[in-house]
Amino acid sequence: MQFDKLSRMLPFGLGLIILGTVLPLQAQDATPLYLDPHQSIAVRVESLLSQMTLKEKVGQLNIPVIEPPGKDDPEGLKRPATMEGCRKFVEGTFTDEIGPGGGIFLDPKASTKLPGTVRQKMEYFNELQRIALTKTRLKIPLLNETTGTHGTTITGATIFPEGLAIGSTWDMDLVKKIYAAAAQEGRAFGMHQLDTLVVEPDRDPRMGRNMEGYSEDPYMISRIAESIVQGVQGDNVARDDKMVAVLTDFPGQSQPESGLERGAVQISERTLREVFLPMWVAGIKKAGALGVMAGYPEIDDIPTHTSEKLLTQILREELGFKGLVVSEGDGFETLIYENIVPTQKEAGAIALKAGVDVDITYEPAYMKPLIDNVEEGKVSMQLVDRAVRRVLEQKFRLGLFEHPYVDVDHGVQIMHSQASQDLALRTAREGIVLLRNEKNLLPLRKDLKSIAVIGPDADDAVGQLGDYTATPISQHVVTILEGIKEKVSPTTKITYAKGCDVMGDDKTGFEEAMRAVKDADAVVVVVGERTGNVGLHSNTDGEDSDIASLDLTGVQEELVKAVSATGVPTIAVLINGRPLSIRWISEHTPAIVEAWLPGERGGEAVADVIFGDYNPSGRLPISVPRHVGQLPIYYYYQPSKAYGYVDMPATPLYSFGHGLSYTEFEYSNLRLDRSEIHPAGNARVSLDVKNTGDREGKETVQLYVHETYAPVSLPVKQLRGFEKVWLRPGEKKTVTFTLTPEDLQLLDIDMHWRVVPGDFEIMVGKSSDDLPLKAILKVRQ
Repeated sequence: MQFDKLSRMLPFGLGLIILGTVLPLQAQDATPLYLDPHQSIAVRVESLLSQMTLKEKVGQLNIPVIEPPGKDDPEGLKRPATMEGCRKFVEGTFTDEIGPGGGIFLDPKASTKLPGTVRQKMEYFNELQRIALTKTRLKIPLLNETTGTHGTTITGATIFPEGLAIGSTWDMDLVKKIYAAAAQEGRAFGMHQLDTLVVEPDRDPRMGRNMEGYSEDPYMISRIAESIVQGVQGDNVARDDKMVAVLTDFPGQSQPESGLERGAVQISERTLREVFLPMWVAGIKKAGALGVMAGYPEIDDIPTHTSEKLLTQILREELGFKGLVVSEGDGFETLIYENIVPTQKEAGAIALKAGVDVDITYEPAYMKPLIDNVEEGKVSMQLVDRAVRRVLEQKFRLGLFEHPYVDVDHGVQIMHSQASQDLALRTAREGIVLLRNEKNLLPLRKDLKSIAVIGPDADDAVGQLGDYTATPISQHVVTILEGIKEKVSPTTKITYAKGCDVMGDDKTGFEEAMRAVKDADAVVVVVGERTGNVGLHSNTDGEDSDIASLDLTGVQEELVKAVSATGVPTIAVLINGRPLSIRWISEHTPAIVEAWLPGERGGEAVADVIFGDYNPSGRLPISVPRHVGQLPIYYYYQPSKAYGYVDMPATPLYSFGHGLSYTEFEYSNLRLDRSEIHPAGNARVSLDVKNTGDREGKETVQLYVHETYAPVSLPVKQLRGFEKVWLRPGEKKTVTFTLTPEDLQLLDIDMHWRVVPGDFEIMVGKSSDDLPLKAILKVRQ
């Protein structure tokens, strides 16, 4: 019988009834129907699901993080935290509560704790797959997952720049390449889902985890989300260099109360749809992302893990999501500390109904308590089957039943390849933003007699890598100090002094710093933040590292003041995952280089910019405030926010889109292909950009739109197009954008997206506050 053709011809429910009468007969055959690659995924899934016990089904809903044993479980007996524990977990013998596990979540901590070389770790995951395929009744392969905040965060993988550094490139082709490389490395290692791809607007930089995001702007993040999914999944996720893109955290947790992680997020339905959902529409509805992580916080008093509205009605019914929803780490616990339910048993029942498919931290909610819920009639078998069906569909999509193992020799060649390292260097270069360059202090000459390098971040390898870093690091990381040493002439003397720590009030290192600066021709002072693996007590940024102030921590600013007081020309380099309110530095330091978290080749990239081997082209993807009291300070504010403060300007210290170059660009000749269109029409906007300086360089042309009068209050401007162009000295190029109805629509009073006829101001320029070219596009019925 042609089950593939039958399944397409019959209604879904009737198809299942017929399959239910046929599949028992099929079980008598030598090869189960679900192992036949010629059948459709739908038929194979129903074949397998019909043969599973309840314990086996619940086992598939668990893909736990294998963190090292902790204080509450020093022997790793409560969860599969050891190598032997994982073997038993995938075999189904770690506990008698559930059947064989659905897969393994490899986080950076576990990655470094697994003994052996990269090759041996790959062989271990092949061994786990072999156990699943040979020592379990149904031979279901594992679905393995890992984090991807700056590339695949596995020991030995390429460490790309993170978050705002990637956003600062404004280069979507580059974003696609970064995540294609990450997927290639992850799949080669034996992973199948790339997690922690944070496509949320960075609305409150006080929250440490916002460092994993790319921008404050919904339009820009939407383009990034599309590029990420294209890079990670491609057009065939079953390929041996592709993975599932797990977009994080739905629908958003980046605007919590007081800037505290897991804090309540109070947003209106309008803000949800205007600001938080566009990137999910782009990543899921347009690009086809197959993974989503549910967020921690309550959204308007409803925890995401309990919300059918968010996880089913909006995510699946409105956006058409077809993939897996995974929990956040200890996500079911949020229902308990939010006082929704008293126990994990009740949390699991609510979360399963809401639409959480997989548990990633081995919580009781999706173990024996779930089985008890089913047997007691509190949870229907249909809900369990719904989640298991989605897990199995994902495994079939990935081709894991036919190709479960990795080619270890190939994987060793792929991991940390030269091509990926070069891509990390390119990303770091393009992500650096030159914030200030008074009297063209930069670039420095390489043959200066003496350069002092000062600061706690100047020679800190881990500090420039970002959140979720697998430490200890297996590869060499080029620090800022090392990059400068390698760049200058052999006759240039480099003197280094740390000066102080990122945190604390110890100034004993100031004296050494002053000695280093005394005879220098220039000083590079490197300050900012420190990140690393989650939970490090010394972190000042990253998950679990929220702050109340955006000023430099400790005595770093005092160090910069002491250095500047010497009169030696000073360049400040910032290593940070969030925008910092550096008012004094901005006023008194002639050159400021925003390097963000530049990854393993970051020191080389910074040196390339400082000495002019690379002309900086990064542009801010987020506004830099003068003071934390200005938050929120995104550029797309409503007109009513235009009034200022008594004690300081309301404008940002550095505006969204800002960034300097070692050359100059001139904008001219803005033109529309038509001055009037109908609401369903398109309009092309063209302009000329010329490099009027004496160096080649890249300019990011930015287009903003504002409807002058509308039935609802609109932001003063909204980004609706950008393009990065490379120009030789004296060269001029024409840049053309196409504005579509989607670019001009608004959410009207009745909460419907539509284009309202009116006059649209078109603004083009270098940043959100430097838009020299303007025109009016009329939309008429």
